[in-house]
Amino acid sequence: MGPDYAAWSTRIRQLDRAVVDLASSASSLGIGSPAGREWLDLLRLKLLPQLDLPPLLVVEIAGGTNIGKSLLFNHLAGETASAVSPLAAGTRHPVCLIPPGLEAPALLERLFEGFTLRAWQSAEDPLADDPQDLLFWRVGRNVPQRLLVLDAPDVDSDVRVNWGRARAIRQAADVLVAVLTQQKYNDAAVKQFFREAVRADKPIVVVFNQVDLEADREFWPQWLETFCTQTGAEPELVYVVPHDRRRAGALELPFFEIGRGGRSLAQERSSLRDDLAALKFDAIKIRTFRGALARVLDPQQGASQYLESIRIAAAEYATAEQALSATEMARIAWPALPPGVLVDEIRDWWDATRQPWSQGVHAFYRRLGQGVTWPLRQLWKLAAPVGVDPLAAFQTREREAIVLAVGKMLDELERLARVGNDTLRPKLLALLGGTAREELLARVEAAHRELPAVDDDYRTFLRAELEAWKAASPGVVRFLRSLDHAAAIARPAITVLLFVSGWHVAGDLAGQAASHAAGHTLAQIAQEAAIAGGITGGGEALVTSTSEGVRQAAGRLFLRLQARYAQKRAAWLAARLEQELLGDLLAGLRRGAEIPQGRPFTQLERILAELGSLALAEGRAY
Repeated sequence: MGPDYAAWSTRIRQLDRAVVDLASSASSLGIGSPAGREWLDLLRLKLLPQLDLPPLLVVEIAGGTNIGKSLLFNHLAGETASAVSPLAAGTRHPVCLIPPGLEAPALLERLFEGFTLRAWQSAEDPLADDPQDLLFWRVGRNVPQRLLVLDAPDVDSDVRVNWGRARAIRQAADVLVAVLTQQKYNDAAVKQFFREAVRADKPIVVVFNQVDLEADREFWPQWLETFCTQTGAEPELVYVVPHDRRRAGALELPFFEIGRGGRSLAQERSSLRDDLAALKFDAIKIRTFRGALARVLDPQQGASQYLESIRIAAAEYATAEQALSATEMARIAWPALPPGVLVDEIRDWWDATRQPWSQGVHAFYRRLGQGVTWPLRQLWKLAAPVGVDPLAAFQTREREAIVLAVGKMLDELERLARVGNDTLRPKLLALLGGTAREELLARVEAAHRELPAVDDDYRTFLRAELEAWKAASPGVVRFLRSLDHAAAIARPAITVLLFVSGWHVAGDLAGQAASHAAGHTLAQIAQEAAIAGGITGGGEALVTSTSEGVRQAAGRLFLRLQARYAQKRAAWLAARLEQELLGDLLAGLRRGAEIPQGRPFTQLERILAELGSLALAEGRAY
């Protein structure tokens, strides 16, 4: 399958739109616009302007002084469009002939950016000595629909400004017609001009002008070989044109094709105009794009390098966001909720599952049980530290964890302020000025004092977990129900089935000695249920079935309840810190970190990969 110009043009347009979209997002990372970079200039000043034109080839007639270049241009045009001057460097400004129906100066302005367009008035116009870079244009009656033909200033002129104009036209051209003579085929300036065209992969058509078809026949293969060897050119077509003043004046000079090796003189004259129009449009247009695309796709200097700079900056934002995230806060060694608090919540849930009459009976007996077991519970309290309220002790430990977390976060902010990029650094420094640390800690501690030990959200989670446990353990529930009906004093129901913080509530176990009824002693209950925890202040036992698996499952349940509690408290702290200090910074860090996963970035990445694949399919890797 041959080259597909439509596929190239579609992706090049998509590339420009993707760069615009991504540049807007990347500015939040401190990555400046790529405007002014070579690859983007080539995209917007070389590739896109040609795509805005109708499908035609831009052909430049180029060569040195006094070689009849303008005369051949007029032959190609089929009319006198550029004055023929006997003086060196006569053509100072390019002349452009466009096919009928393409009277669109705005498109030409994009294609020949840097030139001031002037409507052609006479063949003398390009000879004007004007410091401006002018380009004269007109409709060529005989120009084929797919061609746009230019006569450029001499490439070896003594007037150096002409060199720049010729080179500017070369950048916009798709095909160069190299007009050479016996005197100019080996000229250093001429060879340098076309050597640069070869580097840009411009197709070249060679025309040897002013030849003697008989006397020069053995020499033009040597001229051609020298020119090609010195420039690297591999001409698409090669012609010779005889030196004939009469036919030149009448625009009747014949063009004879001599083959790429210069040794096959055609018997019939050729039409350069028709041959150019018959060139493979898609293949040549893609070739003219290659030099520019090579720079756009260059992994070190092209658009990929722009993507990489964004990826590096986003990684810095991701590191900062991760350091300040709720997940990082949760890594603080958060204290465990006192078992008694959990037990109370579990008891309330279990009590709510009883029938109304049962709730009343159990409430009465719970109060009675507290009285019966009071001496044993008092003995247990004597063994505990004097004056220690478990909940107050927990809140003290939690406050200490908060101070540690805040200090860690502020230390990380200071580190990031030292190593962060120019966008991140001033934002962080603004947060850390003055008494920010002390004020932040005071506000967070005040909010913590107002925070209940168990909030409604956690209570909802806890009860959902217990309901799930009840549904998964029907045998245990039936056993506990039987205890509910059999117990006489403490009416044991359910609490938590495990060790808490590595200690056994042995005193509470002793308190269960009074909770026997209906012929069930403590020893008998122990045989039917493994008691692996303690009792609450209300005298409720920690029981499960005799199955080791159930006991382990209950342990895992309790650990989940404790872990979720720690996560929620850490999340509360992180949210508070974000509200009190980080504000929009954390949201900005998240947005910046996510840019490489966003649509503008991945779209540009995809388009570059597709253009690279098209280039590889053409046998050229960029």
